[in-house]
Amino acid sequence: MALKGLDIFKLTPKTNCKDCGNATCMAFSMKVAQGGIELSKCPHLSEEALATLGAATAPPMVKIFLEAASAATGDKKTAGGEQATGNTASPGANATSEATTSPGATIPLTLGGETVLFRHEKTFVSKTLFAVTVFEENFDKKIDEINKINYDRLGENMFVEFIHLPYNKNATGYSELARRSSDTNRALILECDDTTVARAALEVVLKDSKDAAKRIILNGANASSYEEMNKLAVDFDVILGVSGSDLDELYDTTAALEKLGNKKLVLDVGCVSVKDAFAGVVQIRRAALKDKNRTFGYPSLVNVGKLAKGNEYLQTALASLFILKYGSIIIMENMTYPQALPLFGLRQNIFTDPQKPMKVEPGIYPLNGADENSICVTTVDFALTYFVVTGELERSGVPMNLLITDAGGYSVLTAWAAGKLSASSLAKFFKEFEIEEKIKNRTLVIPGKVAVLKGEIEEALPGWKILVGPGEAIEAVKFFKELK
Repeated sequence: MALKGLDIFKLTPKTNCKDCGNATCMAFSMKVAQGGIELSKCPHLSEEALATLGAATAPPMVKIFLEAASAATGDKKTAGGEQATGNTASPGANATSEATTSPGATIPLTLGGETVLFRHEKTFVSKTLFAVTVFEENFDKKIDEINKINYDRLGENMFVEFIHLPYNKNATGYSELARRSSDTNRALILECDDTTVARAALEVVLKDSKDAAKRIILNGANASSYEEMNKLAVDFDVILGVSGSDLDELYDTTAALEKLGNKKLVLDVGCVSVKDAFAGVVQIRRAALKDKNRTFGYPSLVNVGKLAKGNEYLQTALASLFILKYGSIIIMENMTYPQALPLFGLRQNIFTDPQKPMKVEPGIYPLNGADENSICVTTVDFALTYFVVTGELERSGVPMNLLITDAGGYSVLTAWAAGKLSASSLAKFFKEFEIEEKIKNRTLVIPGKVAVLKGEIEEALPGWKILVGPGEAIEAVKFFKELK
């Protein structure tokens, strides 16, 4: 049962030291009870208090940590398809400014840890991860295809996190397939209910590095094999996937594994039908978060490749459904670049904190081959504004330096009304980013919606010619082509 704020307060030091970032120990206790802050924020809680409070205040859904890497070779691209270079990029209407990780870099991932059923209640914690099914006969083709999906959007590296390997009754070939898949450094889902074959595959994958266990899910536990599979998962320290003929059997098997002490579990909702799979993920999540049933408090796995075998369009539609409704891992037969763009874009929109605006990094963004002699254009860091404006500026074909200022992630008019976009904020930005040292051109175009700032900006930036740009992005192409 969840503890109340007063119960937590009784176990705090009651010194009101503010080291946790709150004014009083009571304020801290109330936030912990509401799930708004973690116990670890208080550095003065005794071990006894942490032990007492830990289980009671833990999220109703277990959070599992793992890792994966994007393609080991190849150029990283922005979502618009352009290669990102240096500190800036030409991203187009769907992309971000720059690549934040190198190809092949290990990226920490999480599953579960959710505390709310709906995003607007707080935020979702762990984004949906994707897997592509691979067999021996199509290994090279599939890997080449998913390696093409490697780009950054709003500072997040987009790639296929998992390779899904179903056992096809060829024991020797399965181990070799697991080894080749592991060499890609992506996370693996070994779907195999034969303990002998699964052990051989795990031994091959973990032969050179035990750290590879952080990238493996062994999806093979069911009502008849869970004890053997549990021993295997514990021996190799990998995550264990659990399945059942229905939700009742899945629940009983999960409860049995919990009694054996294993809580690194992923629940496979099955592939009898779309209706059953959807009902399964919803009922599992509601049971965990609304009913506080911790036996169902684990991430879920959905194989849309089996639910819509051979139909890539339906698989893409189902993937979007399970991004919205509780699919922790989604397995697909294939994933192409055109499929990835909308799916990953949807995922990022759903799994960003609704209380924090989406924004891009302030800085200088050369467009259309701009250099130090090109004109300057400025706008705010709100992501939607950035996407729309950048797309139109690129269509104009005119070389220009886009100056993105820190406006708190607000739109142009909102930033102006809030005092985040002003002559003084622009002057500060110019000083911090050494604009006058880096750019020789002294023409600056400001958004038409804040034309009222023209005089103030001219005073704040002496020597600069300030032009008022169009009020709408769609007018930008004509404006810049006609600009003398």
